[in-house]
Amino acid sequence: MNDETRKPRVHVTAGVIRRDGQILITRRPKGIHLSGFWEFPGGKQEPGEDLIECLVREIKEELDIDIKIQKALLTAHHKYDTKEVTIHFFDCTILKGDPNPLEGQEMRWVTPGDLLNYTFPPPDRKMIDFLVSREI
Repeated sequence: MNDETRKPRVHVTAGVIRRDGQILITRRPKGIHLSGFWEFPGGKQEPGEDLIECLVREIKEELDIDIKIQKALLTAHHKYDTKEVTIHFFDCTILKGDPNPLEGQEMRWVTPGDLLNYTFPPPDRKMIDFLVSREI
């Protein structure tokens, strides 16, 4: 059995939530994997849940807003020491509510170019490269 077959595979969804030319990012809270890093909000897919259901649920749980998913943008893969992660990024807008970080995480609205000034995990960097190459 090789290392790849022993690592759990995790599917995660993330929303590139846009408003007035800016994108919402959140900072991972202390005490969790990659704490202090910035990210596009979202989370881990639950058993029996499709990717859209996952993202809608995670955004509601994290930020107490309802979103409209416009389209899939990018899928990024990354291997950590203990797991392999596939992140599915979606272009989103807010349908209802104002973002309220329910898990105490810091959040900011930034321009696509400003994303380069923040520390993100490797899969999110792929999304940033994608955004910056198309919008700056």
